[in-house]
Amino acid sequence: MKRTMKYIASLLLVAVVVYNSVYFKKLNEVKAEAAGFNAANYAREFWNKKLPEHTGKAIEIGQLLALFQTDKEKAFADYSHALGIGNVKYFLVKGSGIVQSVDENQVSVRIESEKEKPEVFIATEYVFGNAVRDASGEIDINEFTNSMDFNNVSAEINKIIRQKVIPPFRAQVKKGDRISFSGAIELNKEHLSTRSIEVIPIDLRIIKE
Repeated sequence: MKRTMKYIASLLLVAVVVYNSVYFKKLNEVKAEAAGFNAANYAREFWNKKLPEHTGKAIEIGQLLALFQTDKEKAFADYSHALGIGNVKYFLVKGSGIVQSVDENQVSVRIESEKEKPEVFIATEYVFGNAVRDASGEIDINEFTNSMDFNNVSAEINKIIRQKVIPPFRAQVKKGDRISFSGAIELNKEHLSTRSIEVIPIDLRIIKE
């Protein structure tokens, strides 16, 4: 009898341990965890479906630079985006101009504009950072469960630019070409400098006369 009771007690103990070790999840939660976050897919979705709407409404870069001179606060309030409260802000810009030089890492362009006519630099080699990801204001950091996924989206967006946008343009562009572009720029509100502005390109086109 004692042996039977001890056996039953052992079975009950095992049952309690097993019960506390097993839990259930919804099938969709399990699938989501197994798949993981796909930064490349997210970046392509953003690039193809969300970003074009914003680049279509980008401010002309000469107009933006003129606005800095007359009302810097309005320029930053109306046209910049940033995730934090710091001084670094991002803008979506567009413009057209004449290529002044084609260098190893960039293409310099003299802007055609009714306002300012600066020389800006289109990045064609070192494309990194968060300018394109953040300039539209479309992506919310709260969508992401961790900072690694969020940063990987930037990396994948920059990869699209390096692989899809720059190579066909770089293969054909030459000094004297007239081009149009849209892209993102990074500026510091507190220490604003509009010299040597670098544009991370989103769209690059050589205008055929």
